[in-house]
Amino acid sequence: MPAMTNTKRKVAVVLSGCGFLDGAEISEAVLTLYWLDRCDLEPVCVAPRMMQAHVVDHAAKRPVEGAARDVFVEAARIARGRLRDLAEVSADEFDAAVLPGGFGAAKNLSDFATRGAAATAHPDVARLLRGLHAQRKPIGAVCIAPAVVAAVLGHECHPELTIGDDADTAAAIEAMGARHRAAPVDRCVVDRDNRIVSAPAYMYDARIRDVGAGIEQLVNALTELLAEGGR
Repeated sequence: MPAMTNTKRKVAVVLSGCGFLDGAEISEAVLTLYWLDRCDLEPVCVAPRMMQAHVVDHAAKRPVEGAARDVFVEAARIARGRLRDLAEVSADEFDAAVLPGGFGAAKNLSDFATRGAAATAHPDVARLLRGLHAQRKPIGAVCIAPAVVAAVLGHECHPELTIGDDADTAAAIEAMGARHRAAPVDRCVVDRDNRIVSAPAYMYDARIRDVGAGIEQLVNALTELLAEGGR
């Protein structure tokens, strides 16, 4: 009897640490994993091996002087220890990718937090996103993570993205070559031409159920793009 094979579509979930002020936003990451599983997609958590830009005391909401944490080690908390080194994966292995938000996206996966419209992405993040885009594989980005997509693809394909309705952040996104479209917390924006989906999530001071509704829409849109194939 032939061995059974796993036919689920694999989606890279790119984590930036653990904690919304210096890593991945935990609720957004978990909701992303939940909705991917609900849609019968296989999430594969990945993260870069690098030191965080800084460590923030999430109770006091201030940086901890002299503290250091590794993005990969911190991301393993969310992934329950099951994640892969971003440097060792390629776009060929995945059918899509999703980047949850949290300031780690703007501090670790890119330098958007300090450089704004002049931001660049971590080389392995850029490599993965460019590879997926070249193969017409869908990309999802949550909260501030669309800034990472803009840093990589903004001037190449001018994707339509949302970070909610924050005017200053939207202006920076557009200066990076992307087109910003305002969206409420429980909705997503779908750029069908570029096969990119974004949702604002905790760019708003929002209830978790509304954040979850927006991420559900994002994953549903991602699933529809996968069903359409690369056309």
